[in-house]
Amino acid sequence: MSSIKLLVAILFIMLLSVGVAQAGGDVARGQELAADCVDCHGEDGKGDEENPSIAGLDAKEHLAMLEAYKSGERTDEDEIMLMFTEELSTQDMTDLAAYYATLPCDG
Repeated sequence: MSSIKLLVAILFIMLLSVGVAQAGGDVARGQELAADCVDCHGEDGKGDEENPSIAGLDAKEHLAMLEAYKSGERTDEDEIMLMFTEELSTQDMTDLAAYYATLPCDG
């Protein structure tokens, strides 16, 4: 009976660790995923006349924006963000948000 309790405890700890991993973004992985973002937002994440800066955004706010694009709650003129976000998992978006939060912003 105690081996079952031990097994349940181990499984519970493993589930908690997965939740912790998703709660924080992996900056290095986010930088890799950002390869698709640079065409519009630039290498430095500061955008241009047509595309907003995403450098230095709060990671939680950025994640919420990405999720809103993915769900269709938020839209852009050509639905480009929907196209890019529909293939991203929540962890992918969390990683991207964590990466862009590390970039310096203009002000």
